[in-house]
Amino acid sequence: MYSFELMKPTTLAEAISALSGDEAQALAGGQTLIPSMKQRLNAPATLVSLTGIADLVGLRREGETLVIGAGTTHAQVAREAGAHYPALAALAGGIGDPAVRNRGTIGGSLANNDPSACYPAAVLASGATIITNTREIAADDFFDGMFATVLHEGEIITAVRFPIPQKAAYAKFLQPASRFALTGAFVAQFADGVRVAITGASEGGVFRWSEAEAALSGNFSAEALSGLSASAEGLIGDLHGTPEYRANLVAVMTRRAVAAAH
Repeated sequence: MYSFELMKPTTLAEAISALSGDEAQALAGGQTLIPSMKQRLNAPATLVSLTGIADLVGLRREGETLVIGAGTTHAQVAREAGAHYPALAALAGGIGDPAVRNRGTIGGSLANNDPSACYPAAVLASGATIITNTREIAADDFFDGMFATVLHEGEIITAVRFPIPQKAAYAKFLQPASRFALTGAFVAQFADGVRVAITGASEGGVFRWSEAEAALSGNFSAEALSGLSASAEGLIGDLHGTPEYRANLVAVMTRRAVAAAH
């Protein structure tokens, strides 16, 4: 590691002020940032910890939506979201290992936007809204490619608002060492249609599989996906699998998610 300043604000206003400084970076759970700093891939002069801001933590039901504070850990989502959104709770409970789940936060995961992370699929499939200190961003407009979002410099995610679907489930084929999704599919059925989001497969990060959405909106069953295949174009090819392999996983995980939703 190297020398840096650590600031621990207790209010959102203090955090925003601290992030206005040169080379300052927000620190949520640190599950990605700290390892990258150890490898000298990231070298902020100042870390602004968000863990002491009580207003960023917790879940609450608002009508037919579930609002989750950005500083809420994966473990807390897994424990407390089940009564409102079981599929989201199950997803959170399958992230990483206990150490990761007790430190990592939903806001940190979304701001980092790892192409194999689980939460982006839930947010996109749910048609969620990302709330920041300055605005509200629809999930369809938030993700901007691998490790990229539309967040501005110094902008902080404060909460995520999830519409609660009629049925939903997440299925992932995990990479056993990292427990990230080699490919994962989140499926959510609403009164006006079905949304399907795929993570871990594309070079561009999380995406919606529109062909599956069309098929499932007419018939929400695994059988509706029979014969439907995903294109391998633009999918990741690495030591874990070819683009064609991931394209097959897209279809398999989507079918499993639909079956689980029932």
